[in-house]
Amino acid sequence: MSDGMKISHLFPVGAPPLAAGAKNNPKPQQTGGFKDMLDAKVLKFSQHAEVRMKQRGIQLQPESLTKIMNAVDEAESKGAKDSLIVMKDIAMIVNVPSRTVVTAMDGKQMQSNVFTNIDSAVILS
Repeated sequence: MSDGMKISHLFPVGAPPLAAGAKNNPKPQQTGGFKDMLDAKVLKFSQHAEVRMKQRGIQLQPESLTKIMNAVDEAESKGAKDSLIVMKDIAMIVNVPSRTVVTAMDGKQMQSNVFTNIDSAVILS
């Protein structure tokens, strides 16, 4: 029972672990904490957004989530803070810095609606 158990290591996306023989490479500098690393590429949903999605029967498939996360990345690269993301018959307001979906609506709620407090829009096909 004294055998140790090894649990896999976490690495940032795009940064593979160093090879065992790579002793001359400098250690990568840590820019943020563990929580920052976990939050970096995660799309969160506020309680309000979760309630609206449930009320409106909005269900997202993994492919859709990937597209939305890529749209948030694109909005972030342009300096957006609060973005409207429209995909097919779904619209979401996303706080870009926190990567949090604030609210969501389906095609019925999008019609004749005015979107306020946004500084950008991303239209996905």
